[in-house]
Amino acid sequence: MATKKTTLIPAQATHPGVLIKDEIDATPDLSQRTLAKELGVLPSFLNEIIKGKRPVTADIAILLEKALGISADYWMKFQSQYEIDKARVKQKNIKRLRNIEIWSIIKEYVPVRYFKKHNYLVDELEADIKAVKEIYDIETVDDLVTSFSKDKVAYYRKSEKLKVDDKNMFAWSSLAQYEAKKQKANTFNFDNLIQLRINLNNLFYENSNTINRVQALMNQFGIKMLLIDKLEKTPIDGFSFWSNRNPVIALTLRHNRIDNFAFTVMHEIGHIDLHLRNDRNRKFMDLTKKQNINKCEREADNYAQESLIPTNIWQDILENHLPLNDDKIISLGNEYRINSAILLGRVCYEMNYYAMKTIIDKKLK
Repeated sequence: MATKKTTLIPAQATHPGVLIKDEIDATPDLSQRTLAKELGVLPSFLNEIIKGKRPVTADIAILLEKALGISADYWMKFQSQYEIDKARVKQKNIKRLRNIEIWSIIKEYVPVRYFKKHNYLVDELEADIKAVKEIYDIETVDDLVTSFSKDKVAYYRKSEKLKVDDKNMFAWSSLAQYEAKKQKANTFNFDNLIQLRINLNNLFYENSNTINRVQALMNQFGIKMLLIDKLEKTPIDGFSFWSNRNPVIALTLRHNRIDNFAFTVMHEIGHIDLHLRNDRNRKFMDLTKKQNINKCEREADNYAQESLIPTNIWQDILENHLPLNDDKIISLGNEYRINSAILLGRVCYEMNYYAMKTIIDKKLK
C-alpha cells in the first residue's frame, strides 16, 4: 500500500516574479527597463509581474524563455504552483481563524492549564483541539457545551456546603473515562468479587506498596483502576462506571491514609456489585463521605463497612473489648488481620472517638 504523502503548506505563496528579479540581479547589464524592452512590454507592466500583481501568462512565459533561457513550461508550472499555494495558504488561514474561535469556547469549559501540566496538550492549536475532542469524547465544540450541561447533574448530588468547580469536575470525570478506554484488564466476573475482597483485605492489612499491589490485583480480577490527579474544587473520593466490558474505579487519593483508601475502594466495589450489575449505563461519582444522602450511597457505605470489618467481628468488639485504646485496637487488628488504622477509623466513626489521641500509623504505604 502506498504511503500517503503529507502536503506541506508554505507560510506564503511565492510568485514567479521573484525569479525574474533574481535573474535581473544576477545578470550584469540587465535591468527591468532593458528586460521590458526585450520582452516588448512596458517597464511598468514588467514591474507589476515582478511585484506579484500580475500573473505570468503563456505569452509572457514564451517571451521569458527567449530572453532568459528558462523554459516556458517551467514558468507556467511556477505560476500554477503559486496559484495552488495561494489557495492553500488562504484555506489554512481560514482554518486557523476557525480554530481560534473554537479554542476560545473550549477555554470556557476546559481547565487548559491542568491538561498542559499533565502533557495532554502541547500548545499547538490544531493538535490541542483534537486532544480535547478525544478526552471529552465529542465531535464538535457544540457537543462539549451540551455534555457539560448534562454532566453537571448526571453523576453526583452536590451539597451547598461543598465548593465545587463544575468545569473541573467535568474535566476529571471525562479524563477518567478517556483513560479507562486505554487501559486493559482481564475478563470480569461478578462471582469473583468475594475472593477479590478477601485478597484486598490482606493487602490493606500488610499496607506495603499498597496502591500498586491493589491496582495489579484489580486488573487481575477484571476491574480497571485509575488514579487521576485532583483539580481545584473537585472533592472526589471515587468514581465507578463501566468501560466496554470492564467496570472501572477511578480515585483521586485526596487523603494519603490507608483507612480512607481502603474504604473508598470497597465503596466503589459496592457500587459495582450492587448498582452496576444490572445497569451498565449508570455512573457513580462519590464526593466527600459526608455526602451519603441517597439510598445507593448508604448501600455502598454499608457494603464497604461489612467488607472491611465483618458484622460478627464488629459485634465481638462492641460486646467484649470496650473501652478501646491503641493497644487493644492494634491487638484486635492483628488477631483478625485487619489493619489497625482501618479498625481505628471505624471506631472513630461509630463511637465518635475523634478526640482520642493515637499513635496508630494511618499513612498509606
